[in-house]
Amino acid sequence: MPITIDGTGTISGISVGGLDDSIITPSELASSTSVLFGARNKIINGAMDIAQRGTSLAAAGDATYLVDRWTIGYVTSAVVTVSQQSDVPSSNEFQNSLRVAITTADASIASTDVFSVIQKIEGFNVRDLIGRTFSLSFWVRSSKTGTHCVQFRNSVNNRSYVFEYTVSAANTWEYKTVTVNGGLITAGTWDWTNGNGLQVGFCLAAGTNFQTTAGAWQTGNFHATSNQVNCLDTIGNIFAITGVQLEVGSVATPFEHRLYGQELALCQRYYQRVLGSRIAGGGTSTTSVGFPIGIVVTMRGVPTFSGSVNSILRYDANSPSTAGATYSVVATNDSNVFLQVNGLTGISDNFMYYTNLNASSFSAEL
Repeated sequence: MPITIDGTGTISGISVGGLDDSIITPSELASSTSVLFGARNKIINGAMDIAQRGTSLAAAGDATYLVDRWTIGYVTSAVVTVSQQSDVPSSNEFQNSLRVAITTADASIASTDVFSVIQKIEGFNVRDLIGRTFSLSFWVRSSKTGTHCVQFRNSVNNRSYVFEYTVSAANTWEYKTVTVNGGLITAGTWDWTNGNGLQVGFCLAAGTNFQTTAGAWQTGNFHATSNQVNCLDTIGNIFAITGVQLEVGSVATPFEHRLYGQELALCQRYYQRVLGSRIAGGGTSTTSVGFPIGIVVTMRGVPTFSGSVNSILRYDANSPSTAGATYSVVATNDSNVFLQVNGLTGISDNFMYYTNLNASSFSAEL
């Protein structure tokens, strides 16, 4: 029997128990459990493919970023190398992982010690998790078996939710899921705009000051329970993750693989590299030159500049001195930033200059 749609939009010709069983309704398509529904993953660079800053950083400091969107937060005597690795689960679904390798151990965790691998998610992107159950799924490889913890915290660290999971085999990739029933809360201080909306952290070690009970929102800054193993206790220990996904719903769905260009653009909202670009600008005073720079992706906020310029050249005269130069971003709009180079000598106001940026970057990280 042919399927027909009359003038009122009524569909006929589908028999019960026939084709209707395979039809996906709009509500099913929008369901958090539908693998066809895009933009599910709140985590950016969960597959660890983007690493604009490089692929390895020895003696990484507190609040250091390496693999894009992922930072480490710690107070401990341990020293670690953070790197992007091709070591991944055997499913061939992923190409890269983020690894923390212990190069100086801390076998005795003090009450004030803590170490977590963290992604800070912009408030705009997590507001819909208020009051809605959500799930976190990930692959993990740890040298330490036993209880590990993940934590969800607000930006000012006065609300925390800790969840335990178990690593069963040392140095073996294992898939884990955790679910936060009832979702995010509104008690405490939360940023639902372009600030730090939610911190998702994977704990490697935590002293008693950072320990709480699992499975409920707590008032305070907590990373783990008292059952958390110490992944920092031996030189050569590693902790690695990949395939990290945070989504609405009580069921973790297959990892959402975005196109590489899409993932890179999402990362560039927070950090952009500028390598060897020739830029032109003008003298703004007798000691400064301003260079307008087009940015690739609209950034989260006014970025900070890191790097330097090589010799600044005037188009029709000698080069001014760049010794002691300082840098600031003095203006921005949706597609440009204005880099001011100050502390120069020999500048002619209103004349044109050009230079190259040296291994420079703009950062609007949370």
